[in-house]
Amino acid sequence: MTWVVILSIVVVSALKILITCLPTPVVKWLFSKFEVHTSIDLNAKVTVGGKEIIGEVKEGLIVNFNKGTFLKKYYIHPGSEQYFLHPGGEGTPIKIDTQIGKKQVVLLLYKYSDRIDVVKQYPKKMIAYSIHSDELQNGALV
Repeated sequence: MTWVVILSIVVVSALKILITCLPTPVVKWLFSKFEVHTSIDLNAKVTVGGKEIIGEVKEGLIVNFNKGTFLKKYYIHPGSEQYFLHPGGEGTPIKIDTQIGKKQVVLLLYKYSDRIDVVKQYPKKMIAYSIHSDELQNGALV
């Protein structure tokens, strides 16, 4: 009976040490699974009003998007997707076609004076959130 107690204490202690001391790549992988504002790579296709943006302007836009600070996630009620895809504000959205993980994703960026609204369209779902990026909000790039 004492062997069972000692063995269970050793197993539970080993599990506790393993869980609290995970390697860095495992921790990064776990965080990336729950990340809303993911970084995109420079291979993404950026368009504004149907016109493709290339060169340093595209790179600057992607870098500033990646450096943006996450502010708030919006809940999208079923049936209200069109309000996020076509908000009442004026201006043409910046469309970014990219691949995140194994899925093709379309990002729509809507500029406002105090934030950037991002609508992320996956094949079967949609996520909306806002970020803060001074360079993108000022509109100096596009």
